[in-house]
Amino acid sequence: MCARLFATCPTIASTMACLPRFVIPGQPRHIIQRGNNRQALFGANADYRFFRGAWVEAATRQGLAIHADVWMTHHSHVLATPESGHAISQVLQSVGRRYVQYFNAAYGRSGALWEGRYRTTVVDSERYLLTLMRYLELNVVRAGGVTDPAEYPWSSYRHPALGEPGPNADGLTPPPESLQLGRNPPERQRAYRQLFHTAMALADLADIRDCSHKVWALGGERFKEHIESLAKRRATSKELGRPRKENNRV
Repeated sequence: MCARLFATCPTIASTMACLPRFVIPGQPRHIIQRGNNRQALFGANADYRFFRGAWVEAATRQGLAIHADVWMTHHSHVLATPESGHAISQVLQSVGRRYVQYFNAAYGRSGALWEGRYRTTVVDSERYLLTLMRYLELNVVRAGGVTDPAEYPWSSYRHPALGEPGPNADGLTPPPESLQLGRNPPERQRAYRQLFHTAMALADLADIRDCSHKVWALGGERFKEHIESLAKRRATSKELGRPRKENNRV
């Protein structure tokens, strides 16, 4: 059984209790960082390159396998699997410290850059991993920045879909689920592109957004029960359970 740790929770302005993060080694995680007051995190291509380079360096050092990512103007998403309970927090600390120093020096500013506490969601790899990869890499399409994820250089899409290195390919670790899409790289790339030909289910979008916002476990009922047994805390909202979502599916 996986070891488990709880991250500490700083005081935040919220009417809801601040729950400890799930920190379960070997289980994929969806990690979100946002700019303070929605301020831009990147002003030039060099900023994206520096930020992702800091991410890859810290992730390699701490044992955090990056499967997919997307760097938006005001926020970032990463899907990764930690080898240890402290890997994610140490990577975020290292990246945050390096990038704030770089960004403030580059733009002659000072003060906070991040929106306080990063969000992280434990993910059921069997049910949601490929779906979450699509969610991340389609983020810029939903935002109206491009019409095809291949047009955006600052996401991981072009590597699994086209086999191209690109600026976001260094440091990527294909998850076992993506390796099962075909017998060889061309087959897997073709199958991966095919996943993007169908719109994401509204229920999946709702699940991902709800769990990411509220720090619930993202997965089926058995997965959530398993996570609850490990963490000794609720892994899903009792008010927004599966039956209600099934009834709302369109």
